[in-house]
Amino acid sequence: MTIRGIRGAITIKQDTEDEVLSASKEMLKGILSANPGLVPEAIASAIFTTTADVTSTYPAAAARQMGWNNVPLICAREIPVPDSLPLCIRVLIHWNTKQPQDSIHHIYLKEAKKLRPDIAP
Repeated sequence: MTIRGIRGAITIKQDTEDEVLSASKEMLKGILSANPGLVPEAIASAIFTTTADVTSTYPAAAARQMGWNNVPLICAREIPVPDSLPLCIRVLIHWNTKQPQDSIHHIYLKEAKKLRPDIAP
């Protein structure tokens, strides 16, 4: 079986625990919806990153609240590139699947659409 990466990103308006968790769930639900067959049991791991201005809570907590209890999750800080998109949460999900790479759907929401305008919905 192959491991495929699924990318996602979303922005928040302000750094609050509720907003981070809500936005993270919105992003993850969008990824699940866009990739039929993606279930927590098939996820090898997920890496979440945030920009330096997001510190109120871990975005991985949203995945736990969604039932991803056995998925290895980690959060990290995005590198501080000048003029980068602020208040941004990103994820890289490693999916055990037979799906070909060109059938994977990445999700970029809100202001994060600017990161990948070539593939943002």
